Amino acid sequence: MASTTASGRAKRQGRRPKEPEGRMSLGQHLIELRNRLFKAVLAVVVGAVGGWFLTPFVLDSLRAPVTELAKVGGHTAELNFPMITGAFDLRLQIAITIGIVLASPVWLYQIWAFIVPALVRREKQYVWGFLGTAIPLFFAGCAFGWYVLPHIVGILGSFVSSQDTSIVDAKAYYDFTIKLIVAVGIAFVLPVFLVLLNFVGVLTADAIIKSWRVAILCILVFCAIVTPSADVISMFLLAVPMTVLYVAACVVTWFHDRRLAKRQAKLDAEYGL
Repeated sequence: MASTTASGRAKRQGRRPKEPEGRMSLGQHLIELRNRLFKAVLAVVVGAVGGWFLTPFVLDSLRAPVTELAKVGGHTAELNFPMITGAFDLRLQIAITIGIVLASPVWLYQIWAFIVPALVRREKQYVWGFLGTAIPLFFAGCAFGWYVLPHIVGILGSFVSSQDTSIVDAKAYYDFTIKLIVAVGIAFVLPVFLVLLNFVGVLTADAIIKSWRVAILCILVFCAIVTPSADVISMFLLAVPMTVLYVAACVVTWFHDRRLAKRQAKLDAEYGL
C-alpha cells in the first residue's frame, strides 16, 4: 500500500517511480546526467557574471610574471593582442574560469551525486566529508599552480637574450596559465574520489594500493602535459604533492578497510560463523 501511494505521488509530481532496489534505466541515467549538468553549468554562468568584474585584477596578476621577466632579463617583454577582439575574448575567458573556480562546490557535488546516487542515509554523510575535503584541495591545487607559474615563466623566459624582445601572445599565455592552474586544482581532488569510492564500497584499498605503478605513471604524464616540456623542475615540483596525496588516500583507505574487517570478524565470532 505504501509503495502504491509513493508511486502515485511520483506520477502526480511528474517523476518516474524508482524500482524497489533503487536501480535506474539508461534513460533515467541520461535524464539525471542532463539535470546535473544543467545545475553545474548554471552555477558556472552565475559565477562568471560575478567574475567579469574581477577580470582586471586577474589580468594584472597574470601580467606580473611577464613584467618581472623583463626586469630580470634586461629585455622588453609584454603581452600582445594580435586581433582587435583579443582583449574582449581574453576577459571573457578569464570570467568563465573564475566562474568555474567559484562554482566548484556546486559542480563537485553534482559529479559526486551522479557517480553514487543510490546511497543509504549513513553513506550520504560522506558527501559532506567529500565537499569539506575536495573544495579546500581544489583551491589549494589552484593556489599551487599559481605559485609555480612565475617559476615556469622565469625559467622559460631566461632563454631570451637581452638583445631580443619577448612578445607574448596574450591568448596563448592565458591558455597555458589556466591549463596549469585549473588542471592542478582538479588533480588535487582526485585522491578524494578514491577515498570516497572506497568508503561506499566501490573500490577496495588493495585495488588502490596495487595500482600504485599506474597511478605514479599517470601523475608523471599529467605533470608533463600541464608543464612545459623544457621545465623538468616544475614537473617534479608538481608531481611531489600529487604523489603525497595519492599515498595519503592509500593510507586512509587501508585503515578504513582494516576497521571494517575487524568489525566483520567480531560479528562472525558473535554468531559463531
